[in-house]
Amino acid sequence: MIYRSKAPLRIGLAGGGTDVSPYCDLYGGAILNATISLYASATIEPLNTPQIIIEAVDRNEFVSYPLETMLPIDGTLDLACGVYNYVVGRFGPVPSGFRITTSVDAPAGSGLGSSSTLVVAIMGAFTEWMKLPLGEYDIAQAAFDIERIDLGMAGGKQDQYAATFGGVNFMEFYDNNKVIVNPLRIKPEYLYELGNNLLLYFTATSRLSSTIIEAQSKNVTDKNQQSIEAMHHLKEQARMMKEALLKGNVDEIGSILDYGFRFKKQMAKGISNDALDETYEAALKAGATGGKISGAGGGGFMMFYCPGNTRHQVRQVLEARGGSMSQYQFTERGLFTWRI
Repeated sequence: MIYRSKAPLRIGLAGGGTDVSPYCDLYGGAILNATISLYASATIEPLNTPQIIIEAVDRNEFVSYPLETMLPIDGTLDLACGVYNYVVGRFGPVPSGFRITTSVDAPAGSGLGSSSTLVVAIMGAFTEWMKLPLGEYDIAQAAFDIERIDLGMAGGKQDQYAATFGGVNFMEFYDNNKVIVNPLRIKPEYLYELGNNLLLYFTATSRLSSTIIEAQSKNVTDKNQQSIEAMHHLKEQARMMKEALLKGNVDEIGSILDYGFRFKKQMAKGISNDALDETYEAALKAGATGGKISGAGGGGFMMFYCPGNTRHQVRQVLEARGGSMSQYQFTERGLFTWRI
């Protein structure tokens, strides 16, 4: 028997950064995101030998261990090792040795939540194999605990919940790890128009999101009022985006994205830079009405809202800057697992 799982990456449309502690613990955070047809995948194949083989085929990384209770966290495929340690620590030993194979459709540091989505996918494969009694909220919280607590990786809470639940969601974040996922019932024509007009552009750079997130968190701890006020505005942006999508005011989305872009840069240093600002302004001159840097910022993917038929001209301008467009569709389903 082979056990597989697949979880979608996401684009954050509004509220990015307000899901990060301590801001969400003190003030409450709000995010609007949508999952897309780029995925993290995991496959578990039980073995007849007492060994654990972990292979990330998209990164050409491979490691093998004897079947142990705990695996080392030493910088080698730590996400898979962290999930394994979490599972055996809470649910007991695995049935046998195994090979786990993983892949992600976007590079690390892309701003699409790839690391967190991979943790969700790996957690899903173990849940399928071991028939763990975990619901959607349980898996998302487990993925958060593994990445943020066990592995000590800085970041927010939205990615794990987006990957697990799927679809377009308005998410609320509070202290004590309280998360409320509100699925939005958006008319198909509104979502098709959004997908038609929203370009997803890879800048051909990546960044270490943890550095930016740590600076953002420190600004809240240090009571940096400019940073905190910027986060308040981004939380309001999430509510603005929700209303625009539900009512079908799709062409307001560009200005709502631009509103968020201006304030997000005030949250912490490193979110944007001269090259990203120049790319943003070039897209606006070509016809886009707004956009954002995906994820924590600093590089990775950017997206731009292009009303009417301006997407073609914007695309030409952006591709001339050395990056590339990514084709995608919005997805309704989150994590799904199966066995063959």
